[in-house]
Amino acid sequence: MKFKNKLITSKFQKRYKRFFADVESKGKILISHCANSGSMLGLLDKNNPAWVSPSDNPKRKLKYTLEIINDGKSNVGVNTHFANKIITEALTNKKIKELKIYNNFIPEVKYGKNSRFDFQLINKNTKAFLEVKSVTLSRNKGIGEFPDAVTSRGLKHLNELKDAIKHGYKSYLIYLVQREDCNFFQIAKDIDPDYYKAFIDAKKNGVKFLCYSCKVNSKEIYINKSIKILY
Repeated sequence: MKFKNKLITSKFQKRYKRFFADVESKGKILISHCANSGSMLGLLDKNNPAWVSPSDNPKRKLKYTLEIINDGKSNVGVNTHFANKIITEALTNKKIKELKIYNNFIPEVKYGKNSRFDFQLINKNTKAFLEVKSVTLSRNKGIGEFPDAVTSRGLKHLNELKDAIKHGYKSYLIYLVQREDCNFFQIAKDIDPDYYKAFIDAKKNGVKFLCYSCKVNSKEIYINKSIKILY
């Protein structure tokens, strides 16, 4: 996924009101939209290298969007709105080996009364659902982790993927590690033990878990390689 506009090199200053971030570039503070509802644990040290994208939409309240932070170990894609775009590109180009059997996909498919999954995957004989989770946390060298805060929404998705299997679907969840320095992935059970329990239960009941890392730079973010999930 290539960035539409050239990113601006800056230094991260602070995050506030959840969706606002200040960065400094050439002596000026650029107030930027932070499209990440997680805690961004481990990323928010002052003066971390950061990159923001400028918007050419005159109706936008904030002209800039925070896209990448470098935490001293790796560039990290922090705009969670891009996760599904990265996966769309990967599905189109058959970059996810476990999902190559599916020849078509539909984004944002409703499930039940009040829910939706990120993708429905389709081939001649099988229908499946795919949910995507963006991963930015890495507290231990080479290991990505999710979640970075308690996630009731993530818990709900695990239970819904498990329920879909009972209705004849296959269910997948992919953890998209938007950083380059990870060769393994694990659930941060100390941060959200209920999510970990639901994760183990979903695995026992047939939900398939995948994990891929990304290449992240100021021009593009794209899927790099499959990495091992530690159970």
